[in-house]
Amino acid sequence: MPQQLQTLISNLQDFGPRRLGIMAAVAALVLAVIGVGAFYLNRPTYETLYVGLDRSDVNQIGMVLGEAGISFDVGSDGTSVLVPLGQTADARMLLAEKGLPTSSNAGYELFDNVGSLGLTSFMQQITRVRALEGEIARTIQSINGIRAARVHIVLPERANFRREEQPPSASVVIRASATIDAVRSAVSIRHLVAAAVPGLSAEKVTVLDSAGTLLAAGDDPINSSASRSLGVERTVEMQIEENIRRALTPYLGPDNFRASVKADVNTDSRQTEETIFDPESRVERSVQVVRSNENANRRDAAAPATVEQNLPEANLAPTEGPQSSEQSERKEETTNYEINSKRIATVSNGYSVTKMSIAVVVNQQRLAEILGKDATPDLISQRVAEIQKVVTSATGFDEARGDIINVSSVEFIDGLDGVQIPEPGLLDALSQHLGTIIKAAAFIVVVFLVSFFGLRPMVARMSPTEELPLPNFDEMQRSLPIPGLAGADDDTGALPLPPRNSPLDELRRKLKPAPQERLARMVDLNEERTALILRKWAHQEVAG
Repeated sequence: MPQQLQTLISNLQDFGPRRLGIMAAVAALVLAVIGVGAFYLNRPTYETLYVGLDRSDVNQIGMVLGEAGISFDVGSDGTSVLVPLGQTADARMLLAEKGLPTSSNAGYELFDNVGSLGLTSFMQQITRVRALEGEIARTIQSINGIRAARVHIVLPERANFRREEQPPSASVVIRASATIDAVRSAVSIRHLVAAAVPGLSAEKVTVLDSAGTLLAAGDDPINSSASRSLGVERTVEMQIEENIRRALTPYLGPDNFRASVKADVNTDSRQTEETIFDPESRVERSVQVVRSNENANRRDAAAPATVEQNLPEANLAPTEGPQSSEQSERKEETTNYEINSKRIATVSNGYSVTKMSIAVVVNQQRLAEILGKDATPDLISQRVAEIQKVVTSATGFDEARGDIINVSSVEFIDGLDGVQIPEPGLLDALSQHLGTIIKAAAFIVVVFLVSFFGLRPMVARMSPTEELPLPNFDEMQRSLPIPGLAGADDDTGALPLPPRNSPLDELRRKLKPAPQERLARMVDLNEERTALILRKWAHQEVAG
């Protein structure tokens, strides 16, 4: 090993200080170019750490990540922070320890910075409302597609002399991406805010977007009669289409038929009240019996009408008149019955299908494949009739109700089916990784160019040469002509000066120098090696 090291050192010393300096400069340049290319072309991919931040939060997060040695980048909008791929979890844990980000949507951590000494009830109430607004805003931002949210809650003030209590209200401003349905998200946000605030109803929550467009306010549009009717119709139609799909898929396949259903649904609310009496079922409620007996005797005493009555001082004895007697007996019985009755009150909030229209188209080519060689128009019509019977049974078709059904076989057009999602091809996969491929190719090209134009000449310089006894160059030049040297003097062997040529010849000479010039350059660079080459030429001439 020491002998090899000494040999290497001696070989390096043979190059001389000038050549060693050039070799060191070339090696340093090659390493620098490769290092810079590797740094810029193979930088790690960044992923989003936080979005929708304030300027102050971005500055504080940058300072913390810089002190921790985690590289970061700020998005073009100035509200997002990016970190290298794979360091998101560590960065978030570090920022959570520092209490970042501390944006305006701060939640219940506001109470951590509020001292209990000298805190009035008004300040406590304001801090509670702010904390509640921040927590609700954070929850709204966690919804997919919602980039930012701001919540304002108005809670009623309790007063001793106020008769009517003011209900709470809230307003929400959101910034959503273009990939979501903002109106549907606004309805969900209204119910979320209403459930988070005591006594708040969804009708008192107003939702707007960042452009000032009103998304939801007042009565809930989902609970309206029109929206409810449309929703019920769509649900019924989808259920019937699903029944048709489950019935025909095993026979025709999922791509060989299409079904469309239109249902007329009655969603009117009905309330029915009825009272039923049962005369056969009765119960005695009360019985009243009255009995009476009466006996009456009557006797009349009257003087008879005679002549003696007209005589004065006539004493007539009274005579007995007619007599009568009466006897009566009465019995009265009253019975009160309670009649059995039933009272029924029915409230119906469901729906009923009043009419249904069904259209099914079948791929005629598929039917021909099923029938094989015996596929004729009559057989295809029979199969279509069988399919119609299957659809009729699967959908609950009622002809008395006025339902309409139509099943027909047609030729499907290829390439217009929007149900199937095409699989990503080679070009899609290539475009997905195009950035990585370009970086790798650029790095390979840089390394190749640096190696070819830097390392190759350096290796050629370091190649060893044979040490042979050198002849006298002047005597060899005078004794033997040098092959390949055009215009040499036969007597002296001196090299004549090249004549002056045109600019075109001058350019050609620069691109491909003449043998004389190449020989002169070889002598300037290395006289010993040039002499060795000339000696070999002379030896070949003598041997010939």
